[in-house]
Amino acid sequence: MGAPLLSVTDLVVDFKTRAGNARVLDHVSLSIGEGEILGIVGESGCGKSMTALSIMGLIPNPPGQITSGSIQLEGRELVGMAPDELRQIRGKDIGMIFQEPMTSLNPVFTVGEQIAESVRLHEGVTAKAAHARAVEMLKAVEIPEAEARANAYPHELSGGMRQRVMIAMALACRPRMLIADEPTTALDTTVQAQIFDLLQNLQDEMNTAIIMITHDMGAIAELADTVAVMYAGRVVEKGRVETVLSHPDHPYTQGLITCVPHLSAEPAPVRERLMEIPGVVPALTDLGKGCAFAPRCPAVMPRCRTEKPMLSATQEAHEAACWAAPEMAS
Repeated sequence: MGAPLLSVTDLVVDFKTRAGNARVLDHVSLSIGEGEILGIVGESGCGKSMTALSIMGLIPNPPGQITSGSIQLEGRELVGMAPDELRQIRGKDIGMIFQEPMTSLNPVFTVGEQIAESVRLHEGVTAKAAHARAVEMLKAVEIPEAEARANAYPHELSGGMRQRVMIAMALACRPRMLIADEPTTALDTTVQAQIFDLLQNLQDEMNTAIIMITHDMGAIAELADTVAVMYAGRVVEKGRVETVLSHPDHPYTQGLITCVPHLSAEPAPVRERLMEIPGVVPALTDLGKGCAFAPRCPAVMPRCRTEKPMLSATQEAHEAACWAAPEMAS
């Protein structure tokens, strides 16, 4: 394995709120290699999107700030980088697909103009060449009649097409890495499958590294090479997808997996009841000294309420932050 394309090390992000300081990211460490797909999974409020915004340099300051830690793209430190330099990296080196395309796209410009603007900004080409690239990218994301669709406004397109436009915009400058933040939010199941297939095909063809942020364990199982499970601003388990999903060590990961519905040939009265994780993600302003998952954990021990577990290797290329995990319990 060579050096990672992107490495996040001990990243801490704090937000000042009326209720006090909220630690939204607590010593998060991640890495992704060229051409890999890293899945980040967890419930809403676990810190997935904040991790993406931190990488992109889009943390709103105030009230938020990166307190400590490192984000390196091919050895270049992004934390503390000048805003002008970060703007050059965004779009050219790292592209991002945001959750809601209708709010991310400008309603008064055609989708072709919006894709072309990124190309002109980062590559300095003529307006004609930028428009040609925009049409090319719309074709790449499998939008029919791309030349005509380039002249359409966002409200004239379906939700699935708007999401494809966002992908085309993120890939227009052929970035080395793509961050997809819940790219199938509010889309029906069929369109979700199409978007996932599209991302997989683009990754295969362009060798683009992808960070896939989702709450869908099924999507992680299908697409990702590695996975990081987040809870209350911390990574609680990470490793190769096949290892984490087949032998999860953290009770939270186990709960997420049992929450995934599956088809059954059994009649309705005999079917196994779909499990759920009781409780909610705690407020980030009052996490206490112990494990944040302790109030919801079926395997909680007294130690869990007073000591915060750190990530430790439990299997080869597999880490978990849990006092009940095999290596930490021994």
